[in-house]
Amino acid sequence: MTRRRSPKFDAVTPLGLTLRYTALCVVLLITIGPMLWELSTSLKSPFEDVYSSTPQLLPRHPTLHNYDLVAQTIPIWHFAENSVLVAVLGVGGNLVGATAAGYALARLRFRGRRLVTGLFLSTLVLPGEVTIISQYQTVTKLGFGDSLIGVALPGMIGAINVLLIRNAFRSIPDELEDAAVIDGANVWQRIRYIGLPNVKGILSVVAILSFIAAWDDFLWPLLVLQSPNKLTLTVGLSYLQGEFSADPRTIAAGTMIALVPILVLFAVLQRFFFRGVGEGAIKG
Repeated sequence: MTRRRSPKFDAVTPLGLTLRYTALCVVLLITIGPMLWELSTSLKSPFEDVYSSTPQLLPRHPTLHNYDLVAQTIPIWHFAENSVLVAVLGVGGNLVGATAAGYALARLRFRGRRLVTGLFLSTLVLPGEVTIISQYQTVTKLGFGDSLIGVALPGMIGAINVLLIRNAFRSIPDELEDAAVIDGANVWQRIRYIGLPNVKGILSVVAILSFIAAWDDFLWPLLVLQSPNKLTLTVGLSYLQGEFSADPRTIAAGTMIALVPILVLFAVLQRFFFRGVGEGAIKG
């Protein structure tokens, strides 16, 4: 049943356009405003007052000295390498593990499948802080304490990613898979030739979200890691704030350095991200 479009409701009027662009400007101000302010602060010279009662967005004497100071204060590139390793492990684990689990919950028939699905759903209700102590004890007993593998391990298969991929697999017509079973295809062949080609959009969404979650995580690496040479970028940036001094310009520069990979990744893969959100059915 299709909804009848109302010409009056859908008509573009001056008032409607004004309200739409006003709302868009408000959203942009809330979301983009803090990032632009951090960028402006990172480019301000030491002679500019960042605590003035009349703040200025544009720096009067732009400089990149604050970025050089970040590299001189902490080994930021080494911390970035650690973060990249953790993010790659997280993305790889979710693409492999969440795909296998999602396919099992969506397409395989076994006793207790609904119970397992319900358990996955129940984990979404609990905040991460509730289970962080048990995660820490588990990782430590496995011998992965103070290691990058220990940082990446809890996020290598996310419950939300399993459910996203499960829903994508459920949208595949049963007739297609039944025909493959009749032709003698086993489970792995059905995943490779039927399942994966039809959930590529969701897989790109899972990859992007997994990378961002691993890259931006602060609390978990802070608890697991003790060796300074194993710190991730988000934890390492906290060393920019000393015990007796803290330069907001340097902190802002470090923040922008950590933000750049996320912006680049999303700019490159945004078309896959938005396409994958609405994907699920077979095309053609």
